[in-house]
Amino acid sequence: MGEEQAPEPPAAEGPDDGDGADPAHLFGPQTRFDGLFDDPCWAAAMIRATVLEAAYPPIGAALADSSTFVTRPWRRLNNTLRSFRIMTGSDPVARARETARLNRLHSRLNGTDSANRPYDALDPAARAWVVATMFESTITMFRWSGRALDQDAMEELYAQFQAFLRLMDPRSTALPASLKDFWPYYDRVVEEELENTEALRTILYRLFDHLPAPPLLEGVPTLWAGARALAGPTIGVITVASLPEAFRRRAGLTEVPGAQALTQAAYLALGTARILPDGWVTAETLIGLLSQSPDSDDPRIRALASAGEGVKRLGAFLRLITPLPDEPTRPPRAAAADGTLRRTAGEFFDQVLDQTGNGYLDWPDLAAMARELSGRLDLDEPQETRLFDAYAAWWRELQSELDANGDGRISREEYARAAPSLAGPALIRVAEVLFDATDADGNQTIDADEYRALFRTGFRRELLDANGTYSRAAFIKDFLAFMTGRQSHSAYDPLLASE
Repeated sequence: MGEEQAPEPPAAEGPDDGDGADPAHLFGPQTRFDGLFDDPCWAAAMIRATVLEAAYPPIGAALADSSTFVTRPWRRLNNTLRSFRIMTGSDPVARARETARLNRLHSRLNGTDSANRPYDALDPAARAWVVATMFESTITMFRWSGRALDQDAMEELYAQFQAFLRLMDPRSTALPASLKDFWPYYDRVVEEELENTEALRTILYRLFDHLPAPPLLEGVPTLWAGARALAGPTIGVITVASLPEAFRRRAGLTEVPGAQALTQAAYLALGTARILPDGWVTAETLIGLLSQSPDSDDPRIRALASAGEGVKRLGAFLRLITPLPDEPTRPPRAAAADGTLRRTAGEFFDQVLDQTGNGYLDWPDLAAMARELSGRLDLDEPQETRLFDAYAAWWRELQSELDANGDGRISREEYARAAPSLAGPALIRVAEVLFDATDADGNQTIDADEYRALFRTGFRRELLDANGTYSRAAFIKDFLAFMTGRQSHSAYDPLLASE
């Protein structure tokens, strides 16, 4: 893997966005964009948009090769909503910083699909299609929930989505300039370019039926199994029924009898949550809560945790009276001499290293770790590049040491045979990048405030025992112990091991 070069971040957004239009009034509070985050129906609309994105071959190939949407869907959905909130917020500096981060992320997603067709996440047509699916799915959401937008409202919303695309690619002309021209463009792509891709099949036939429990509910597997047994197939049926009929026919997606009525009812039911007080049920709040681990420092999670024992007792009761299958139970971990919990090599491979869930360790898995760490810690361009370069070097070391059959990837068995040899110089470089990002005052030690800031900001944890100072050597030792599977860690586990 060669050294990766990230593009220069764009300058901070000024009053003019590049085509003579002032975008300030299109973002921030009191706009239609802002209202979407408060609409629970929007979560269903974004699931539909993701399916349509996955059916576009270049996007589907990128998802299949590099995305963690199957193994860690809650984390990915939460990150997407958080990023979209920043991109459509009122702070132009924050928008410019997030734009630069997304462009760097997308610059690293390229390759060839199963039909040997090249794909590139920076391709203007692919980016335009992502925005097109979000806009059209939002319009569909309003229609299904009995709130069809009039022409002026659709024009306003389309202008906002156009401005959103221009933030990422100021020179893009792939999205039609007017709403009138958008609909023929959308219909043409649906009828001529969408395919029944591997990523589409994975979402419809694997993800919905085998959706992993969100971190918050991992402790109640019986309740989750029951909820998923009902919700998974229902979400699949509703999503397929809401897709354009022309694409359903071409892709061979069968619509279940009564699915249209079920879809209408589901959107209307979700829409009734709007009568609740502001902020009680929103797409952003719901996904954010589900993505938290039970030991998070979020006060809302602490409040929910107080009822945790009662929920567990209910789960045990349901286990006695229902035939619902439990989630696979992990065997208890062995305690080391120092009292820390340790995973087996296979557990660590499945829970941490295999980020994309394809059963192998390869570069996309380590790139996913680097993306998550960079986003959580809000690293700037030089630090982010250092982190990706360090992970790329670690991947080269792993290939050299563990890829016994030379197939360019590392199997679970190959990893387990050589797990003790993973802590090479490149992994130390990864730890050093994180240390430098944390050592805000540059004094080569992390004090209690810096340590808490790292885990509060980067890992959403409050570590109450972080007293005194933390040396570079101690920090690196702990990080290596986690990344080589020798020791569990209360902060790193939720970040890289949870869904």
